[in-house]
Amino acid sequence: MKETAFLKIIDPVKDKMYRLALRMLTSKEAAEDATQEVILKLWSRKENIKHYANTEAFAMTVTKNYCLDQLKLKQNNHLRIVHQNYDSNTSLQKEVELNDEMEWLSKIVDGLPEQQKMIFQLRDVEQYDYEEIAEIMEMNPTAIRVALSRARKTIRESLIKKHNYGIR
Repeated sequence: MKETAFLKIIDPVKDKMYRLALRMLTSKEAAEDATQEVILKLWSRKENIKHYANTEAFAMTVTKNYCLDQLKLKQNNHLRIVHQNYDSNTSLQKEVELNDEMEWLSKIVDGLPEQQKMIFQLRDVEQYDYEEIAEIMEMNPTAIRVALSRARKTIRESLIKKHNYGIR
């Protein structure tokens, strides 16, 4: 496989790989390094990559596994939600409120079990479908739905509690 063919496969997914790495490793530098390392791993397997039915899911799986290895090495369990999809035309007050909500959401997500955090990131932030997440996480699609449901329930209950009681 030539470099141009490889890049056509990797370019559409490299931003998602980076966001997943950032989600897992929290450091931009670590996420950039992880993305580069995974791309190098994929390049070394370039002749086999065309045989995978879903190369994007394969690339995301390799990214997930690499990041998990890095976390085991560094014993770093700090994860943050990545969110950049908000309307920049809002007023300053609304922007501050949104940032406050995102900070609270990030704290809530940080408290979720590792598996739920990853599934939440892949489904609700990255917009993967359940079958792709099941392939990436190497889990049954039903288990993905259950874990996501539990994560969303925990997030919803925590936000309701915060808003009802003004806990800050």
